[in-house]
Amino acid sequence: MPESRSAAPTLTIVGGGPAALMAAETARGAGLQVDIYEAKGSVGRKFLIAGKGGLNLTHSDPFGEFIRRFGSRQQEVAAWLRDFGPDALRRWAADLGVETFVGSSGRVFPLDLKAAPLLRGWVRRLREQGVRFHVHHRWIGWSETGALRFATPDGTREIAAGAVVLALGGGSWPQLGSDGAWQPLLVQRGVDVAPLQPSNCGFDIGWSEHFVKHHAGAPLKPVVIYWRNAVGLEQSLQGECVITETGIEGSLIYALSGPLRDAIARDGQVEIQLDLAPGRDLPRLQRDLAKPRGGRSLSEHLRREAGLTGARANLIYEVLGRQTQADNLTLAATIKRLPLRLKRARPLEEAISSAGGIRLEGLDDALMIKALPGVFAAGEMLDWEAPTGGYLLTACFASGRRAGQGAAEWLKASTPV
Repeated sequence: MPESRSAAPTLTIVGGGPAALMAAETARGAGLQVDIYEAKGSVGRKFLIAGKGGLNLTHSDPFGEFIRRFGSRQQEVAAWLRDFGPDALRRWAADLGVETFVGSSGRVFPLDLKAAPLLRGWVRRLREQGVRFHVHHRWIGWSETGALRFATPDGTREIAAGAVVLALGGGSWPQLGSDGAWQPLLVQRGVDVAPLQPSNCGFDIGWSEHFVKHHAGAPLKPVVIYWRNAVGLEQSLQGECVITETGIEGSLIYALSGPLRDAIARDGQVEIQLDLAPGRDLPRLQRDLAKPRGGRSLSEHLRREAGLTGARANLIYEVLGRQTQADNLTLAATIKRLPLRLKRARPLEEAISSAGGIRLEGLDDALMIKALPGVFAAGEMLDWEAPTGGYLLTACFASGRRAGQGAAEWLKASTPV
């Protein structure tokens, strides 16, 4: 039988990431009792992993530029961010005793660069406010009576919930709990769910064995990437990427993973071009490479006259082959526009985040699922995506706040006085 609840309005939150915790804080502030159910043994595991190399909390972009990072969903996400955007997130962190700074790239980090102190302080404050945490509770759907069902170490548990916020994450990093297992549970209830796809991910190219052996893991910085958008217009962006055993990844590639992934789905593959020497224009590079080599090898000539060593120089060999590199015009043109064919995105479980999820058209402005009155959703399980750089995390916080507010208002309106 479903367990009885307190007479006070109680919000049930399923999930333990930033969107779930922000929904809990918001609803508790509105006077609700709040219970959080988390499948793992502790909350915020993916949040901690995201901060392992330095927690990129948000970004200092002007608001107009910030929301453009959300592509086709920028209008919907902008509504959440107007209520709780980058500046509000920094103030919120400061209230927890975590001061932030803007890095040289415009990204915003805690002063100590760590995620753990912020998460510990946040969970402690939520507990002090009366939020109740239930770990090792994996949501497995609804009972015939409409109660939430959870698999626990002690067997199946059913909870009769007045209102629910689902914040179960997407499909990346499944070992941390974001495994996308919620998809069929919602589809069975008539919820429109777009298939989950990798986002902020690397891509396969298919290097030679020799190149992989000597250059896998090598950074390329800075480089400029050229690609064509969905309507065929050439675009460019400067940044950093990394050679992998199968292809290429890194912040520059992650920023374009959505359109590159979609182009591969449409055309079977996509070509990008890399400028390996962004500090030199083509005429200068042609003049430099035309200088006599004397007895120097081509590798030494590239180092002296083009500043290319290591992986950069060997990318030229990988693409052109050693037989054609004596042509300085072709060599210079390739350095400025090195063509690479991306064959496929890396698997979803390797991606930093995922695209797809509950389509926003199936939600109202408060993020309640139209097909399931009283059930709200937030975070990465919604159908939007954004590049790394603090954009993804900020929108997760903002959507959690929006869902928590909506659930509190709905629950109060539907609870008899």
